[in-house]
Amino acid sequence: MATGNPALIKRLTDLLEPVVADYGLELAELQFRREAPGWVLRLVLDGEHGVGIDECARVSREVSHLLEVEDPIEQPFHLEVSSPGLDRPLKRERDYQRCRGKKAKIVCRQPLDEQTVFIGELGELLDGVVTITTESGPTAIPLENIRRARLVVEW
Repeated sequence: MATGNPALIKRLTDLLEPVVADYGLELAELQFRREAPGWVLRLVLDGEHGVGIDECARVSREVSHLLEVEDPIEQPFHLEVSSPGLDRPLKRERDYQRCRGKKAKIVCRQPLDEQTVFIGELGELLDGVVTITTESGPTAIPLENIRRARLVVEW
C-alpha cells in the first residue's frame, strides 16, 4: 500500500524496493505524508521470517544515504522504518499466503451469511478467495469483499 503523491510514491518505490530486496525483505508499505511534526516517509518492511530491529536499522541507514544522493524529495522529512508488527494488517495476497494457519480477524464490506466479522484461522488463498475457519466452520471470502483484515495476537 502506498499513500501520498502518486508520481513521488512511484519514484520512491522504484528507488527503494531494490535496496530492501538486497536484505531479503520486501517493501510492504510506503507512505509519504504530512503529520504534526512535518513530512514523514514511512517504510514498512516484511520478510518470510519477520523483520528484526537490526534489519530495520541497516535498511534505514542505507535508505537515508540513497535519499541524500538521489534527493527525490524536495521538502525536509523524517524517515521511519519498521516492521508490520504482531497484529499486522493483511493487505496483499502474499500477506494472506504468508500468514496461513494463523489467527486473523476479517471485516467484510458486504455480509456473508448475515455476518461481516470473522475471527479464525486463515486457510488457503485460491483465485482471489481466502478461507477462514471460525468456530462455525470454514468460510470462503473474496479478497474484494474484505474491508480490513489483521492478525490476532494471542497471549
